[in-house]
Amino acid sequence: MEHSPVRISDEVRAAAADGLPILALESTIFTHGLPHPRGLETALAAEASVRGVGVVPATIGVVAGVPTVGLTSDEIERLAATDAAKVSVRDLPPAVLRRLDGGTTVAATAWLAHRAGIRVFSTGGLGGVHRGASETFDESADLGTLARTPITVVSAGVKSILDVAATLERLETLNIPVVGFRTTRYPGFYVADSGHAVEYSVDSAEEAAELARIRDALGLESAVLIANPVAADRQLDPALHDRVLDEALAAAGSAGVTGHDITPFLLDHLQRATGGESLEVNLEVYRGNVALGAEIARAIAG
Repeated sequence: MEHSPVRISDEVRAAAADGLPILALESTIFTHGLPHPRGLETALAAEASVRGVGVVPATIGVVAGVPTVGLTSDEIERLAATDAAKVSVRDLPPAVLRRLDGGTTVAATAWLAHRAGIRVFSTGGLGGVHRGASETFDESADLGTLARTPITVVSAGVKSILDVAATLERLETLNIPVVGFRTTRYPGFYVADSGHAVEYSVDSAEEAAELARIRDALGLESAVLIANPVAADRQLDPALHDRVLDEALAAAGSAGVTGHDITPFLLDHLQRATGGESLEVNLEVYRGNVALGAEIARAIAG
C-alpha cells in the first residue's frame, strides 16, 4: 500500500494549513467508555462546545479500516452504535487490513493527531501502570507513545484504578513533563487529588501554550501533559471513592479478572456501586478537559 491509509478531513486539513486552532478528541470515550447513547450525546456536545469558542474539533477514530482525523457526525454515530474495536497504535495495521470500525485510544489518537499537524488533544484520563505491574508488566501503551509524540494532552490525570505512584515514576523515566493546571497536586480522575504531588504548574492556557512552544524550541519529542483536576465540589466523595475502589479490586481478584479485562470490570463496578455517580463525574471531567483544551489550542494558534 503506497498511499497513506489515514484520511484527514478537508476541514481539519485546511485549518492546519492556515494555522487555525484545532482540538483533537478521542473516540474510545463513546465506543467503550460511556454507555450508548450517552457516549454519542457526549461526543456531539463536545464538538459543539469546541466550535462555539472558535476551535475546530477533530474527533479521531477508525471507520471501515480508515483511520480518520475529523470524523463526521454520521461517522461518530456509526462508531458509537456499533461493536467497535479498541484501537491503539499497534492495532492500526490490522484494523486497516480487516477494515474494522474502531475507537482510538489515547495513544492512537495522539499519534494520528500529531501526524495531521494538530497540537492539542483533550481526553478524560490517561492509561498508565496497572496495579501489580511488577509481576504482570501491565502498562498502557499510552506512556510509550506519549514519550515520542510532541503534542499537548489535557487530562484529569490517570484513572484512579491504576497505580498512580508507579505511573508518575514511569512518566519521569520517559522524560514526559507533567504539569498541574493551577495545582501541584496530581489529580486522580474521579477525585481532584490522587494523594501525589507534581513539581510544576501553569496558571493559564497561555502558560500551557508557552510551555509547548518551549518544548518545541528545545527539540524535545515528548508530549506535555496538563493535569486538570475536576472541581472539588464536583468530584466523587474521596472516602466513597476509596471504599468502592477497594471493593472493586477485591471483586476482580475473586473473579480472576486480569489483563485488558480488568479496567472495564473495575469501572463498571465503580459505576454500579456509586449508583451512577462515577459516570456523572466522568462526564464532568471530560467537559472540563475539552474546555481547557480548546483554550490552549486557541493560545497556541495565537
